[in-house]
Amino acid sequence: MFTPSFTAEQQRELAKKLTTFLSQYSHLSDSYIIEFFTEDLWHTLPSSWQPVLQDLSYPQIADLLLDATNEDRRYPSVWPLSLLAFRATAHALAFPRESRSEGQRVLGSVKPEEFLENRSQSSLLGHIFRKHVKPKKQHEIRKLGMLVKQLCDQTDCNRVVDVGSGQGHLTRFLSFGLGLSVTAIEADQTLVTMASKFDGQLLWALEKEKQKKVPAHSSPHHVAGWVNPKASWESFIRQLKATSYAHSDAKSQESELSKQQKSNKKSEEELADENCCSCTESVCQEGVNSEVVRLQGYPDFVLTGLHACGDLSATLLRHFVNCPYVRGITSVACCYMKITTKENPTPPGLVIPPAPPTSSQESVCSEFGYPMSSWVWGLPGHQLSYKAREGACHAVEDYVRRLREGSELLRTHCYRAMLETFIRDTRPDLRRAGIQTIKKSHLLPFKESVIPADIPLQPFIPSRYARLGLARVSLPPELPLDPVRVETMLKEQGRVVVYFSLTLLLAPVVETMVLLDRMIYLQENGEPVDAVTHIKYYDCLCSLSIHLKP
Repeated sequence: MFTPSFTAEQQRELAKKLTTFLSQYSHLSDSYIIEFFTEDLWHTLPSSWQPVLQDLSYPQIADLLLDATNEDRRYPSVWPLSLLAFRATAHALAFPRESRSEGQRVLGSVKPEEFLENRSQSSLLGHIFRKHVKPKKQHEIRKLGMLVKQLCDQTDCNRVVDVGSGQGHLTRFLSFGLGLSVTAIEADQTLVTMASKFDGQLLWALEKEKQKKVPAHSSPHHVAGWVNPKASWESFIRQLKATSYAHSDAKSQESELSKQQKSNKKSEEELADENCCSCTESVCQEGVNSEVVRLQGYPDFVLTGLHACGDLSATLLRHFVNCPYVRGITSVACCYMKITTKENPTPPGLVIPPAPPTSSQESVCSEFGYPMSSWVWGLPGHQLSYKAREGACHAVEDYVRRLREGSELLRTHCYRAMLETFIRDTRPDLRRAGIQTIKKSHLLPFKESVIPADIPLQPFIPSRYARLGLARVSLPPELPLDPVRVETMLKEQGRVVVYFSLTLLLAPVVETMVLLDRMIYLQENGEPVDAVTHIKYYDCLCSLSIHLKP
């Protein structure tokens, strides 16, 4: 049984504390680590913090700053009270990032037990569900699938709608593994085709092993369609019913009318490129026969979505609140930076609707992805910048592991900040230029060789890393760099890591603010919040909200 985490009053008080704290340290959460040198970010820290932080080793940064579970902190020097208070407050305000059973584990040090024997295969997931699925995704679909099944059992509801279903990995586990009736919606037709292909392969494997005991109704129904974050729940149900009719007509081909309806639907569907989480936030065309898509009698269902991107997660919660057919929801959100806000209604990466709504469509709402609740909206300092929300997507646990291992990956932020400096020297107007990840950049030196001490320092040709980065912003790859500046900045790598760790300390706090706002929104709309927790997903954590209707 899921149990409430906070009373309504506790939620509101926590929201006050969060907005006050995040407002005070917004200069950290809003800063870009690639501007460490160009904006002299180190000297924006309180002067009393700088001497105690600059000489910390990487394991000390993990133990003394980021790991909230560490109870054996040994300080190399006396820390100012303001720094101790900053760290303690950040840890205290953020939702716990481990389950009760994992509370005593060392942060970032333990992988799920199901991967101890084979790092590539979950021992708890049947082999037929592991095909085409990476280890992290195996763990995710098993964890979330079991929770969805538990929610279905508790609500006495066997139907599930999986939004942003991608290649259908979760859908197949819910359908063939757990016996649920699933409709999967995915905007990318290519992914829908692949999902159907993988379904066929799984059925073939079951038949080959003479294990085909799955009821016919448990075969998943894959749909290519958009989910509009601005549209009403009625539009969403119309979309589900229209595709259900089209699916049935495609099988039976009973009449010319059904064939025409199917043809019309296909001509109206708009497809989108796959985004980071295989989910798209845009408009579904609704020019279908009103007699066919009337809303009465649609069966109840549980709503789910693995990594619902940006506003899509907020949209699903609004459908849960407003739609009488949604009995429960598991909300696994991601890509907080793509959430729309009043201050930034079109953040980078937001998928724009392919066409404005037509007169035949219902009027859309003007709600934003954050804040959702009236309470948070009225709090001074509730605003969260794009950068703060982007930072909330980072896994603290992963960075802690790198720090404790002394990973070479830690140098990448320093490299990129150095590159930003030389880019702006040549092009002052080119700020935070989008440079795609340079593969294995941590293995590349920023300079080709050490210049002997008896040779006068001369501008030298950039290393392969610098050449690749300069070329990606249309600057000459052979642009001479000042060796003294390069050497000086390379020595600052420790400070870069410390500063990034300070910003990362705020990431769970920002995520807590987003999730808490959604909890308060549900309370304001008369819906109980049954559980909000962080589920261990392979080597990182994922925020999961579970909600039930009475």
